[in-house]
Amino acid sequence: MPFNIWGHTLPEMEEWVVSKGFPKFRAKQLQDYLYRRYIYDFSEMKQLPASMRDMLKEEALLNKPEIMSTLASNDGDTTKILLKLSDASLIETVCMHHTYGNSICISTQVGCAMGCVFCASTRKGLERNLNASEMLAQVYAFKEKLDAPIHSIVLMGSGEPLTNYEEVLRFIRLANDPGLLNISLRNITLSTCGIVPQIYRLAEEHLPITLAISLHAPNDEIRNRILPVSRNFKIEDVVKASRYYFKTTGRRVTFEYILIKDINASPENAEELCRLTGKMNCHFNLIPINGTEHIQLYPPDMNEIRKFVSILEKHGKSVTVRRQMGDEIQAACGQLKRRFLSDK
Repeated sequence: MPFNIWGHTLPEMEEWVVSKGFPKFRAKQLQDYLYRRYIYDFSEMKQLPASMRDMLKEEALLNKPEIMSTLASNDGDTTKILLKLSDASLIETVCMHHTYGNSICISTQVGCAMGCVFCASTRKGLERNLNASEMLAQVYAFKEKLDAPIHSIVLMGSGEPLTNYEEVLRFIRLANDPGLLNISLRNITLSTCGIVPQIYRLAEEHLPITLAISLHAPNDEIRNRILPVSRNFKIEDVVKASRYYFKTTGRRVTFEYILIKDINASPENAEELCRLTGKMNCHFNLIPINGTEHIQLYPPDMNEIRKFVSILEKHGKSVTVRRQMGDEIQAACGQLKRRFLSDK
């Protein structure tokens, strides 16, 4: 069976190259073609001897996704691509162009099993996990397209990263690898619905990544309506696990909070959220919900948002309101894929 040469560390590639009878320094040259020059045709890898190029054609393959659709926002701040994988599965990846650099939001699964009411990627459930090389390919799709450095990565696209634990951890280490993306671990954010046992497990990895918890509610009653998977984990246990993550890693946890009018965005909800988290060192990222065609949920008006923020700040909370990026290009999880399939 051919060996997929995409998505390996240099030592792994050296081991394979040596096993094929070539000196290990050829692995570094091969990595340079793939991850620096973006040359994927073995015939064009002229620094490699002809015998090695022939071997690669016979015994190696390069499973990189094909770009099926690209959309850019009118302001140029957001670009989204739809990728087709080797098994014809479709996944989405978003690049947010900030003043400090490019941030790539990747998917970790095809589809999602979490059932969040505001997310299009969960409509057909979970199809399969992505492997680490498929996650890496999402970043390189933009890296090659933009020919610009990547500042940060967020695992916040389709899927629940902590239910694909081993491959997600491998991807994080590949992204941090100096021979590949060389992204600082502090510039990697993992977003989870709050899979409590895996939060404790992740804490024990002692990786200085940022953990973002999709909280979205101040109590179980509201949270269970928004995130069906939360019925498995009480909100107090999610917060307790978050405290443990901070204590173990020293990394402040971010609570993601989708603001939905008449559901979780009242002053009373803000007060309850403050009581829930107490004096915990955390950050709240408030996200006015993106309107989509498949849900009848709406963001609060600016006065309601300001009131919510002021209550959190009055209690000493660190708060930001995420700027809405990419609404007109359907940048939220799963929207571009649904549109692409509906046009077929």
